[in-house]
Amino acid sequence: MDEAKEAKAFLEDTTAKFERKFHELMLRHRGEIPAVAKDGRYDNRADADIAWSPDNGIAWWTNGFWGGIMNQLYALTGKKEYLDEARASRRIIDGCFLSEFYYGLHHDVGFMWLPTAVADYMLTKDDEARRRGLMAAQLLAGRYNSAGRFIRAWNDPMEKDSPSTKGWAIIDCMLNISLLYWASEELGDPRYRTIAENHAETTMRNFVRPDGSVRHIVEFDPETGRYVCDYGGQGMEKGSSWSRGQSWGIYGFVNSYRHTGRQDFLATAEKIADYVISAIPEDGHIPVDFHQPRGLFFEDSTAAAVIACALTELERIVPGKGYGKTAFTLASTLAKTRADFSAGTDGILQRCTGSFNGKADKEVNFVYADYYFLESLLKMQKKDVMFW
Repeated sequence: MDEAKEAKAFLEDTTAKFERKFHELMLRHRGEIPAVAKDGRYDNRADADIAWSPDNGIAWWTNGFWGGIMNQLYALTGKKEYLDEARASRRIIDGCFLSEFYYGLHHDVGFMWLPTAVADYMLTKDDEARRRGLMAAQLLAGRYNSAGRFIRAWNDPMEKDSPSTKGWAIIDCMLNISLLYWASEELGDPRYRTIAENHAETTMRNFVRPDGSVRHIVEFDPETGRYVCDYGGQGMEKGSSWSRGQSWGIYGFVNSYRHTGRQDFLATAEKIADYVISAIPEDGHIPVDFHQPRGLFFEDSTAAAVIACALTELERIVPGKGYGKTAFTLASTLAKTRADFSAGTDGILQRCTGSFNGKADKEVNFVYADYYFLESLLKMQKKDVMFW
């Protein structure tokens, strides 16, 4: 069997394993919104017992990815039970619009409603899904700071002594702005696209370093838009290179190029991609931070999955530069060494980490890591639906 046939067989087999396991998980967790699996068991973000703040519970930022997996599997298999589960999941988070959880919504409404509501509308033309997607787009557009031409990331902390985040923007939002590109195209209204494009420009100027690495958090003066400083965020420290942030950067600028055709966005995506490829360890396992010392190795399989998606999309646009080969290496490494396809345990990708310095959620399973793992497998087979 030649190399291309082997790769094709491997991707088909891995996708089939993924679908079998998530069919089991869907039956086991109906009516729930899993986010994290520790010791092989999911939490449930729809459970009121964990809703200790407005941005937790059903407003948790990753709550769109369970439905996103179901929508991708529905598109792949045509099994209506996946669509039904995706809709049930989305209607839970739709409750944020009419409850106290509204106060917890922030820039991550893109992560919540793109793979759920917008995906449903793309697949079925369901009007309820369209309305929910547009409601989320309105919320995201409302976070735009016109002085600094950026989208504010988070709401102010509930603790009285905590600093305000009114001028904070983060690299993750490069994925969320796809919601605005979609709304602009759907409504024929250029305002949404203008906001998205302006945010991408600001990110390009202020987040991307000369070597192609990206900052996680940048603070601007909310009144004037002046650059104030940057923070290490979920990376090791200020000036370091949080790997998932690099993945958001590649994928976000690829998407902005797709929606605008702007060559500077594509060049920025390639610049970040080239930096990331040069920093990937030989074994293909992605560290939480590319600057972390060798003796203190924390891994983030989430970053590997998102990078694989981003590089596959980049390969479609600029073929022949090796992006697709690296993407396949990352995805196959995950499948062979970091994927748990066994029955009885929750989640698939292992050794996912939220942040370098955080005490919780180190080397566990994240549902959104599984989403991007599935998306990478489908992209490589040209079977994905592009929700971004």
